[in-house]
Amino acid sequence: MIERAITRELLAAAAEFPVVTVFGPRQAGKTTLVRTAFPGKPYFSLEYPDVRAAAAADPRGFLAEVPGGAVLDEVQRLPDLLSYIQGIVDEEGRPGMFVLTGSHQPRLHQAVGQTLAGRTAVLSLWPFSLAELRQYGKEWTAFDLVVRGFFPRVHEEDIEPHRFYGAYLQTYVERDVRALINLRDLSQFQQFLVLLAGRIGQVVNLTAIGNDVGVSATTIRNWLNVLKASFVVFELPSWSRNVRKRVVRSPKIYFTDVGLAAYLLRIRTADQAARDPLRGNLYENLVIADIVKGALNRGIRPELYFFRDSRGNEVDLLVRERGVLVPIEIKSAATFSTSFLRGIERFRALGIDDVAPGFVLYDGEPRFRVRGVRVLNPLHLEDPWETVTAPADGD
Repeated sequence: MIERAITRELLAAAAEFPVVTVFGPRQAGKTTLVRTAFPGKPYFSLEYPDVRAAAAADPRGFLAEVPGGAVLDEVQRLPDLLSYIQGIVDEEGRPGMFVLTGSHQPRLHQAVGQTLAGRTAVLSLWPFSLAELRQYGKEWTAFDLVVRGFFPRVHEEDIEPHRFYGAYLQTYVERDVRALINLRDLSQFQQFLVLLAGRIGQVVNLTAIGNDVGVSATTIRNWLNVLKASFVVFELPSWSRNVRKRVVRSPKIYFTDVGLAAYLLRIRTADQAARDPLRGNLYENLVIADIVKGALNRGIRPELYFFRDSRGNEVDLLVRERGVLVPIEIKSAATFSTSFLRGIERFRALGIDDVAPGFVLYDGEPRFRVRGVRVLNPLHLEDPWETVTAPADGD
C-alpha cells in the first residue's frame, strides 16, 4: 500500500484542531488515507443507507455513541450533521476528535466553512503524485502516465485505464452531476466534457463551447463550476501586475487527473498520446497538476498563474511563494532548445521585483543550467513543488 504524502500534514492538523476535513475527488484515496492514519477511531461511512438513516434520525444519539470522536466518511451525504459536531467540539474542544471526508457539493464546502469555521483544518487530497507512484518501484514514461493517470485503483489493482475511466465517468455523471444540477440531456454534458478536454491548457471561450453544445454561455459557466466543485477540473488564472485584471481575465482549464482527459480524447496508448496534436497540453497538465499536489500535500493553497501579454509573450506557469515569482516553462520535447527560455527571459525583462531565474521542465534526461535557468525533467525530481519553490542556489 502506498504511503500518502499528505499523511504527515493530516496528523499534524489533527494534533491542533478538533476537526480535520479532507476534500477531494471520488476514488482519490480519502477513505484509505483516513482509516490508515487513524486506525483506532470508530469509522462510519455515510454512503451506507442504514448508517445515514440512523445519523439523520437521531444525530445526537448517533454521535453520543462515539464520545471520543470518529471518522465520518462522505459527509456530503448528511451535511446537517456538521451543526451537531460543532456543538460537541465547542463543549469539549479536544484536538483530533473528528475526521471528515467529502467528495463534492458546493453546499458542503459552504457548510464546513460556516459551521466549523475556526474548528477544522481543511486539506485536499488529489490522486497519486509522481513521488508517491515511485513507491511502486516501476518505470513509466510521461506519456504512459498521461494515459494511465494517477487514480490509486488504476495502479493498485492494475485496472485497464479505459475501463476505469469509463466507469468513473458514468458514475460521476449519473450520480454527482445529477445531484448538483438538473440535467435534461446527459449527452450535452458529456459533449461539453469532451470539448473541454480538447481545450486543455487553453483559455476557454464559454460562448464558443456553448454554441457547439447548443446551450448558453451561462449554462456552460454553471457546468464548469460543477466540475470545479467536484474536483474534475481546476483553473489557472492569468497573472497581471494589476490585481483587478487578474480577476477579469479568463483562466486556463486543466483536469485534476490527466488520465480522464486522455480518456475523453479517446487516447488509449502512450504512443498515441506522444503523437497527438495535444501532447504538449497533456504533458503540461501532468506537470502542473503534480506541482499542485506537492503543495496540497503540505497543506499549502498554492498561488499559481500563467502569463500572457498582448504581444503574445507567454510563460506556462508562475508560482508565487514567499513573495517571489518563479517562472516555469513546460515542454514535452525530449531535446532541449534555447528557444524554451524565450518566455522566461521576456518575463524577467519586464522589471518586476522578486522574480526568480526560473525553470524549464521538459521530457529530456539531463539536469543543467542555461543562462541562470535550471533545466530539469519533472519525472526525475523527488518533489517538483519543493524544487521550484526552494531558494535559488547552485547545482
